[in-house]
Amino acid sequence: MIPEDKQLAVTTALDKAFNAHTFESIGRLTKGLSGALVFKIVVHGKPYLLRIIPASETRDKPEYYFNCLQAAANADLAPAIHYLNVEDKVSITDYIEDRYFPLNEARIKMADMLRVLHTLPKFADRLNFFETSEIFLQKFLTSGIVPANETKDLFNLFAKIERVYPRYDPDNLVSCHNDVKRDNIIYDGLRPWLVDWEAARLNDRYLDLAAVANFVVKDEKDETDFLKRYFGETFDEYNQARFFLMSQIVHMFCFTLCSIPGSGGATINIATAPGFNEFHDRLWNGEINLGNKDELLNYALVHLNKWRDSMQTKRFDESLRIVGDRHAVH
Repeated sequence: MIPEDKQLAVTTALDKAFNAHTFESIGRLTKGLSGALVFKIVVHGKPYLLRIIPASETRDKPEYYFNCLQAAANADLAPAIHYLNVEDKVSITDYIEDRYFPLNEARIKMADMLRVLHTLPKFADRLNFFETSEIFLQKFLTSGIVPANETKDLFNLFAKIERVYPRYDPDNLVSCHNDVKRDNIIYDGLRPWLVDWEAARLNDRYLDLAAVANFVVKDEKDETDFLKRYFGETFDEYNQARFFLMSQIVHMFCFTLCSIPGSGGATINIATAPGFNEFHDRLWNGEINLGNKDELLNYALVHLNKWRDSMQTKRFDESLRIVGDRHAVH
C-alpha cells in the first residue's frame, strides 16, 4: 500500500516518532481531491494519520506546506504533529475521527477558527487568488465548452469587480488555509480542526471567509451573524460588501476550475443544475463525491447559477460602489 520508493522514509518516520518498526494496521483514506497519499495507521494501539506527498503533487516547495502545518498545529488549529520530514514529504499527525458538524455550530466555530488562523505570523509564501482566478478564467474561455454568447454578459459584469477589487491590499493579506471545504474540516464533536495545508499561503482573508460561507451561510441573517462573529465590533458595510464581491470571485473560480474536468472537455448545457444550498448541504454531510465527474460538473454549474443570480442584484452594484469608494485613486 505504501509506494516502494517511500517505504524506507515511512519506516524511518515510525522509528523516530514511536520507536516502532512497523504499524499494526493501515487503511487508505480517499476523501477529498488532494493528490497526496493519506493513510490511517495504528501504532502501539493508537490511530494516527500518515500523509505522503508524491513529487508530482507538491505545490511549489514542500517546506511551505510543512511550515504552515507546523504553525497551525502550534496554534491548536491542526492536529498534533508527531513527525515531519520536508525532504521525504512525509508527515504523521494525530488521527481525529470526524463527526457530524451541525451548521448552526459551524457558523460560529468556523468564524472563530478563521479569526485565529488569520492572526498567525505571516506565512512565508504568497498566493494572489484574484490572479489565480483569472488564469482559470482564460483556460475556460479557450476551452470552448460553453458558447461564448451564453457567458459573455457574466464575464462583462465580472470585469467590473476586476476594476474595483483591491487585489494588492496589505491590510487584508493574512495567513490563509486557501482550501477550507468540508473535506478539510475535521469535527471531533466539540471543536473543528483543519487538515490538508498544502495550499496554505498568505492571501486575502476574504477568500477563507467566502469558502466557509458557501456551506454555513444560508440567508442574509446567517451571513451577518457569521461576519459579525469574525470581525467583532469592527464589522461594517465595507466588510460585507467586500465579502460579497469575493464570494462572486469564488463562484467564478469554482465554475471555471471544475467545468472543464467535469465535462471531460465536451460541450455542456448550463441551463439546469441543483440548488446551491441543497448541493452544499449534501457536500457538508458527505453525501457527494466530487471525484465523480458528473458531480464535479454539477458543482461547477451550482456555482455558475449562484454567481449569475448574485450579479443581477442591487447588492452587486452597491458592493461595487462601497468597495470602489474605499479604494478609489485620488
